[in-house]
Amino acid sequence: MTFAAPAESYDRYMGWYSRRLAPLLADFAGVGPGMRVLDVGCGPGALTEQLAARVGAQHVGAVDPSESFAEACAARVPGADVRVAGGERLPWRAGEFDRVLSQLVVNFMDDPRQGVREMDRVARPRGVVGACVWDHERMEMLRAFWDSALVLDRRAPTEASHMRFSTPQELCELWSQVGLADVVTDSLEVVEDYPSFDDYWEPFTAGVGPGGAYCVSLDDGGREALRDECRRRLGDPSGGFSLGARAWAVRGRS
Repeated sequence: MTFAAPAESYDRYMGWYSRRLAPLLADFAGVGPGMRVLDVGCGPGALTEQLAARVGAQHVGAVDPSESFAEACAARVPGADVRVAGGERLPWRAGEFDRVLSQLVVNFMDDPRQGVREMDRVARPRGVVGACVWDHERMEMLRAFWDSALVLDRRAPTEASHMRFSTPQELCELWSQVGLADVVTDSLEVVEDYPSFDDYWEPFTAGVGPGGAYCVSLDDGGREALRDECRRRLGDPSGGFSLGARAWAVRGRS
């Protein structure tokens, strides 16, 4: 798995979903004017941009371990405090932020518990720490890909088979173990429109994320067979089509 691809490749792979999720996560966490907010694992900046629209870029911090993603985020949200670091060691003092959020990142952290502890550390007393992750059963873009992969290779390393903290119960337990109070979970649902099948398929070939990494690991024949199976599973679309996605969200108070 890699997120070392250019920021524009990530945007084509997951960026539109991130843009649609961002306002829902910000609403869920109660982000509003007068707050200082941190985006942990900001990627190219979809959530950071939404936060800046609500509180002003000068009140937003953002961090990502990928230098290219952090650079793209800084260019996208001028005035935000964007830094390069992992979520497990945030480069801010304790108690700096009213809201600390992470979108589609917690279950990619090397140490999710330490990452959430750090999010809690930099939150102000009674500040909100929130996140969302995909429900792999209801994220149709990824499910179509991995179900197709399993048809061709029963050993395909699907995200649903090994990704932790992908259910409301696991997220609630993680937040509570870290010591966050008033823990609440909910679902966030979005729909993405694809102009054509190629707009769905091509982002996987850039190698971004677990799906992309698996795609580029195949030889030409394997990749073509996977492409054909994905197309068949999606109904052999000749034009535009839409795919739904559900994320699980969690929040708690520091």
